[in-house]
Amino acid sequence: KASHDSLMKAIDACKPGFFYRDVGGIITSHINGCGFAVDKTYCGHGVGEYFHCAPNIPHYAGNKAKFVMKVGHCFTIEPMINTGTWKDVHWADGWTAVTKDGKPSAQFEHQLLMHESGAEILTARLPTSPP
Repeated sequence: KASHDSLMKAIDACKPGFFYRDVGGIITSHINGCGFAVDKTYCGHGVGEYFHCAPNIPHYAGNKAKFVMKVGHCFTIEPMINTGTWKDVHWADGWTAVTKDGKPSAQFEHQLLMHESGAEILTARLPTSPP
C-alpha cells in the first residue's frame, strides 16, 4: 500500500514545468513516514525509441536529475520500496534483484504521458479490467 500510495502522490504532482528530481522528494517523504526505505538503485525513465531512455527519474530525495516535465514527455515512475535497507544485490542470473538484508520489497509502476493539464496514466486499469 505504501509503495502504491507514494506512486500516486508523485503522479498527482506531475505537470508541465515540474522538475523530475522532485518526484523523489514526494516519494521519500511518504515512504519514510511509513517506516520504509526507498531503493536508490532503480529509477523511472523516459519511454521512447530506446528502452529505458532519458530522462532518469530517481525515486529518492536529494537526487540530481536535471530535466523538467514538458507536454508530450512519456515516462515511468516506479518506486521500489523496501522494509529494511534501501540497498539491493543481484543474483548470479544477472537479472534478479533482492534486498541486501533479505527483507521484503514492493514495487508499483505506471507509464505516463504529459499533457497541459497533467499526467495521463497510460497503464491505468480500465473499467473492464478484471479485479
